[in-house]
Amino acid sequence: MSESEMLTIDESAVRMNMSVRHVRRLVAERRIAFHKFGRSVRLSAEDVAAYIDAGRVEPLTETRVWRGNRKVA
Repeated sequence: MSESEMLTIDESAVRMNMSVRHVRRLVAERRIAFHKFGRSVRLSAEDVAAYIDAGRVEPLTETRVWRGNRKVA
């Protein structure tokens, strides 16, 4: 394991601008990587950033919208 910052559930929720309950659900459903130390759960700052980046949706451009509609049937 690399030397990255470890965050609590509360700190992760603040960093993601989400509720603590939502972050706990992500952990319970194993939708985000986490580390377990006894009964404590920690998330690495890198994993939180990766989760945020994975949810990025690129905006549509006019070229991409009309690309398939230029063909005449």
